[in-house]
Amino acid sequence: MSAELLLTELDRRMIAVSKALAADAVEKAGSGHPGTPISLASVAWLLYQREMVHDPLDPGWLGRDRFVLSIGHASLVQYIQLFLAGYDIDLSGFTAFRSPAGLPGHPEFGEVAGVETTTGPLGAGFANAVGLAMAARREHGLLDAGAPLGESVFDHFVYTVLGDGCMQEGVSSEAASLAGTQRLGNLIAIYDDNDISIEGNTDIAFTEDPSARFEAYGWQVLDVDWCTGPDGYVEDLQALHEAIVAARAETERPSLIRLHTIIAWPSPTKQGQESSHGAKLGGEEVAGLKRALGLDPEQSFILPDDVVAHARARAAENTRAARAVWDERFAAWQRANPDGAALLERLEAHRLPEGLQTALPTWEVGQCLATRAASGKVLSALAGVVPELWGGSADLAGSNNTTMAGEPSFLPAPLAQADGDGPFGRTIHFGVREHAMGSILNGIALDGLTRPYGGTFMVFSDYMRPAVRLAALMGIGSIFVWSHDSIGVGEDGPTHQPIEHLASLRAIPGLAVVRPGDANETAAAWAEILARPDQPAGIALSRQNLTVNASATAAAEGVRRGAYVLAEATDADGGQTDPEVVLIATGSEVGVAVAARDILQEQGTPTRVVSAPCLEWFAQQDTSYQDRVLPSGTAKVSIEAGIAMGWREIVGDTGEIISIDHYGTSAAGTALFKEYGFTANNIAQHARQALTHTHA
Repeated sequence: MSAELLLTELDRRMIAVSKALAADAVEKAGSGHPGTPISLASVAWLLYQREMVHDPLDPGWLGRDRFVLSIGHASLVQYIQLFLAGYDIDLSGFTAFRSPAGLPGHPEFGEVAGVETTTGPLGAGFANAVGLAMAARREHGLLDAGAPLGESVFDHFVYTVLGDGCMQEGVSSEAASLAGTQRLGNLIAIYDDNDISIEGNTDIAFTEDPSARFEAYGWQVLDVDWCTGPDGYVEDLQALHEAIVAARAETERPSLIRLHTIIAWPSPTKQGQESSHGAKLGGEEVAGLKRALGLDPEQSFILPDDVVAHARARAAENTRAARAVWDERFAAWQRANPDGAALLERLEAHRLPEGLQTALPTWEVGQCLATRAASGKVLSALAGVVPELWGGSADLAGSNNTTMAGEPSFLPAPLAQADGDGPFGRTIHFGVREHAMGSILNGIALDGLTRPYGGTFMVFSDYMRPAVRLAALMGIGSIFVWSHDSIGVGEDGPTHQPIEHLASLRAIPGLAVVRPGDANETAAAWAEILARPDQPAGIALSRQNLTVNASATAAAEGVRRGAYVLAEATDADGGQTDPEVVLIATGSEVGVAVAARDILQEQGTPTRVVSAPCLEWFAQQDTSYQDRVLPSGTAKVSIEAGIAMGWREIVGDTGEIISIDHYGTSAAGTALFKEYGFTANNIAQHARQALTHTHA
């Protein structure tokens, strides 16, 4: 690209048409956010027509730059440029905007060609962009470690556009801080600083200096005088282009380009007003906007053939030029790296490597260790077999056991702490930033080649819930490691003892909540999570030691089905028989259910124990399997150290639920389990009550 950005008359008309199309789409829909798509139309035009490397005919092309619209309510900013560039979007997407027949109100991953991530909750997209930038660096190291940063065929830029609302959300502060620490020179953020929020001027709630904040984070900040000139307000595309060039040239820091814009410009009476932010402009205002743009105010959805043809021809020409260079470099890489090429092919196909199952550690029944410890051993055992698996913790690695043994840290070279640490490392240090960690994991998963995980205490899953929900909404393979999963945390007290969290997380559609009952179930859980690249999972792990009750073989078969018969009912002669009562338990409560079964069996009550590590996976089984595990008409008791919500549907009206529906206290975990009724004798008593109710 030349240093001088020359706009043709067709370019100027394209920008004008983009602004008018945004206004028309919202006007026809009757709702939406027209102001920002109008004022940022020229920014999006510059990115898609002049700056970014992308391919409208191959949206998932490996060599593309990534773009994230963090201000998701301004979705038309992106949609219009995708359409003009030739992505698979029809005009009806705009004429039926915000309806099932048209484009969705916010960018939706997997639903709109060219959309890299679902955005809408402000700041989430920005944090996703940080994850995408980190993923690019890790993938470079995984596939082309011999090439310096910036010189690999796998290097690319990540662009994101954020607004004042994103700036105010805490997740963006967390993510920006980590991005600065990581020195992500491939990350370029454009800040639409228009000083407008729904309630009015941002000064009523936001008076800080974002430039100073980002400079303190370690970012390069470029302030573009976007809106002044000899003729008043001028969208200075040349200045923005030069800032983007400078951002790409800065390899040691992420870059923030700050634009001082006027929302809805050049709308005649609503430019710069909060009234243009979240409501249609009205027919008279739209007509005035079109007159200001030199367009016919009587026409709607103006898309002149020559403008569309010009946009698509340039996008195609840019793509051809970029792909010619990239394809040649990629072919040379393939020839020089046959093993890397084979790995890439497997990663793109989301196939698990051979040898995964045999690499898993196993434990003998009767051994005793915490599932968090077992999880750590599983991760270390898989390190050499599953190179795409990587992650870390929110400053709790020693407690979560999320560090693979011997694996170096993912850090910029100047911050390396030990031999091997560096920009291509494997262990991520997220810092005390749970919300950003979740969103960054989503960004990494969205890039498609690796499987990321991140750990914290389960009670702090509350801090990352928005990111967990978005992972489930998108159907991506983020892995959330939550240790210290119950009152077994003990003396740390109720602030650290999750009570409502299992039920709360199970309420998220599409999320698998996996709570293994022992070490072998933990290994099986990891194997099954990795086998499901299109579903996020949270694995809930114990702080305290648990006795191994499941053989490795039983766990491998049973865990993937979500629930299975761990201990069968027997008659007086020790032969298998139909159960009179079924005890259903998860996690650390499986062991106490087994002990309760012994009591009931001795008393002549044939009792089955079902371990249910993942209710979501169990719900996916066919009804015949579900009925075999949990026979209808049989007395049932659920045992789980959390609230009762969700268990009534499983045990039925006559079943018993042993739960905790109040907060804990500071005491030894063993004492709390006893005090709150998680004992073999109490469970046996509840089983007898369930039998009475069932046969009444």
